[in-house]
Amino acid sequence: MADGRLVDIGDTQLYIVERGQGYPLIVLHGGPGLDHHMFGDYLDALTDHYRLILVDQRSQGLSPMTPDSTWTIPQMAQDVVSLAQALGLNEYAVLGHSFGAMVALQNAVDFPGAAAQTIVSSGVPSASKYLGPHVQFHIENFEPLELREQVAASWERETIAQTQEDVASLLTDQFPYHFRDPFSPLIQEMWQRTVGAVYAPDVLRHFSTQAYGGIEVEDQLGHVTQPVLVLAGRYDRACSIPAAEAIATGIPNAQLVIFENSGHMTYIEENERYLRKVRQFLDRG
Repeated sequence: MADGRLVDIGDTQLYIVERGQGYPLIVLHGGPGLDHHMFGDYLDALTDHYRLILVDQRSQGLSPMTPDSTWTIPQMAQDVVSLAQALGLNEYAVLGHSFGAMVALQNAVDFPGAAAQTIVSSGVPSASKYLGPHVQFHIENFEPLELREQVAASWERETIAQTQEDVASLLTDQFPYHFRDPFSPLIQEMWQRTVGAVYAPDVLRHFSTQAYGGIEVEDQLGHVTQPVLVLAGRYDRACSIPAAEAIATGIPNAQLVIFENSGHMTYIEENERYLRKVRQFLDRG
């Protein structure tokens, strides 16, 4: 734990890694079952003006285990508020990607204005409407054909993963699905830049059998009061453009940015533009 620390948030602790100084940006990883290492150094260019607070969410990474009854998106959304309070943050922004995007969105709905700004990166407002059907369609039609069985099996293995090695193996098989180009050299580069991850197979199993938390907030988006930036990849096979459009349309003060050359991993596939859009949004304060 050389580069991070545990922060008491009441019923548990969250492990955080802080980089840079300035306006705080709480960063929520995807998964579920991953940790802050998934961002590698891809966001580090922001540290010139921002204090990145990369979080290992509840029971993941180096955060201590909690009862599985607390493994819910609403609880993790509450954790963001508790963490900000524990750190004494008066004004801050939240950025969540993939599963983290759903936590960030739930946080914005449940605690309007608690974060001054929210960034929803590759997320959905309704699991039943946008996530399950979209993923299933793209698994069944995934190309190239020689990788289709590998990708399909990787999703199925999420429900039975027992060890960190199990998670690493299924992720290796699944990541071609999450990039626009299944053979992109960015995939191997990502593994090199995100080394050190601590996986949580129990958390992954839990959520993969429950619609990944089953977020359902589309009818509550009007409650959100802070500015929201919605980021989406045109070729995302997990979180669709219609899902992103629904978020941007439903929130009163939201803007949508579509990355035309990306799949699910926008912050890797179009890193420079991603950072530029995040910076422009945060700078408007």
